[in-house]
Amino acid sequence: MPTDVAELVAAAKEGDRSAFDELVRQTYAETYTLAYRLTGNEEDARDVAQDAYLRAFRGLNRFRGDAQFSTWLYRITANCAATFMGKRARNRHEALDEDTPLEDERPEVDPERRAHSLDLRDQLGAAISELPPKLRAVVVLRDIYDLPHEDIAAELGISVAAAKVRLHRARHKLRSTLFPEIDEVEARAV
Repeated sequence: MPTDVAELVAAAKEGDRSAFDELVRQTYAETYTLAYRLTGNEEDARDVAQDAYLRAFRGLNRFRGDAQFSTWLYRITANCAATFMGKRARNRHEALDEDTPLEDERPEVDPERRAHSLDLRDQLGAAISELPPKLRAVVVLRDIYDLPHEDIAAELGISVAAAKVRLHRARHKLRSTLFPEIDEVEARAV
């Protein structure tokens, strides 16, 4: 059995599995260390190293020998770690304490919240319909249709500043109509 890395690579390319096993034994410490430094976790580093060796085994025939085998394997390991970390970031979940209540707060699940949400929607609709037409147009275009201020201004034939002022006034009127207690608290604070 050859012991030189170049000889082991050549034998592994010829299909000698024991040569590839020896390559793994000779390079595992460095590969695992790199994976650990990239993932920051022992279990994740083992998974990344395993994936890197699997990819290296499958792609061994594409190894041209332009660089050292260890350099090629490090590049594969770094790519595997990046893929692994990307997947982990997308699938990350927050751990729950035992004290965390497992309550579904979506209004459509709780009939009481749904009724409150529908009631609030009706109140908001009524409050919007009571706004003067100039203010109603701005708040509908911005808050319901999500148009930018520039498009609202162009649509209504006013300046961007005027659109912003009207939106501010409309929101203030809506807040006063829907939540008069906030105005009372602010009035007392002044």
